[in-house]
Amino acid sequence: MTVITRNAERSDLPLVSIPICFPAMVPMFASRLDAFDSLARVIMHDDLETDENVLASRMAGASVVISTGIHFSHDLMDRVSSTVRCITFGGTGVASFVDLAQTRRLGISVCNAVHYGDNAVAEHAIALMFELTHRVGALNARMRPDHWPISDIDELTHRTLGLIGFGGIGRRVAQMARGLGMPVIVWSRHPDETALAELGASAASSIDDVFARADVVSLHLALNEATEGMIGDDQLNLLRPGAMLINTARAELIAPGALERRLSKGDITAGVDVFAPEPLPPDAPLRSFDNVVMTPHVAWKTPEAFAGIVEQNVRAAVAFLRGESYNVVV
Repeated sequence: MTVITRNAERSDLPLVSIPICFPAMVPMFASRLDAFDSLARVIMHDDLETDENVLASRMAGASVVISTGIHFSHDLMDRVSSTVRCITFGGTGVASFVDLAQTRRLGISVCNAVHYGDNAVAEHAIALMFELTHRVGALNARMRPDHWPISDIDELTHRTLGLIGFGGIGRRVAQMARGLGMPVIVWSRHPDETALAELGASAASSIDDVFARADVVSLHLALNEATEGMIGDDQLNLLRPGAMLINTARAELIAPGALERRLSKGDITAGVDVFAPEPLPPDAPLRSFDNVVMTPHVAWKTPEAFAGIVEQNVRAAVAFLRGESYNVVV
């Protein structure tokens, strides 16, 4: 583990702490630390420590914390709240990492990063669809012991894609799906008729309508109080035999146990990149199904997405230090 500092001798300046950092982001953050010159001291640790005692010590005395993956328990948040006034997160769905009601009560500003991974996550959603139909990864694995495995594959063209959510990622998926010749139907709380028309998509009347009509349902909603658990047995049971469910958004959008119950019927498939909890426990029931393709929450982990996260987190921290706001959630 290496500690990188900037303006360390300036005890008159507030402290910005980067308690952990994904290895790929370390040089990106290091190249942007000059943004804090004359504004703050910076201490960055380049490992992925998870022990709360260590994390608390690394954030001690900090006014701003740049977080790229810390799950703040209530206790950890309380321990750092005496000095921390702003936390920036390396993602959009901050509710998965911190209790926003607690930060609001403690007077801590929370900022996120947006649209940094739209293309990366959209590509991954399409990749999961391809794996469930063309089985490239599975057949590659079987080529080793079987030499020439016998298997049929399927096509995506002409299958109806149903999108739940139509933000940046959902729109990029719709654009890609259109190129594949997939009709697209969309449910969104605030449908953008212009965007729908531009992408050749049509609005669905309800979430249930999407699940009942689509051959492939892909989830693209942020996690919040309104969306947590909004997809349950009733919706999943509307999926027709042969349908696919894709989730690159948040596992908590689906009610606990509902996906496992639907997969147990054996007549649908799923592609999943997000889980609750993460990492997925070794004994998790989802691991026992052969009709699900799983990836370890990697959809957003591209160099382009990392660069977007770093830039937005630095901008949010600098804005806070200047008495301004950028990407403020709470």
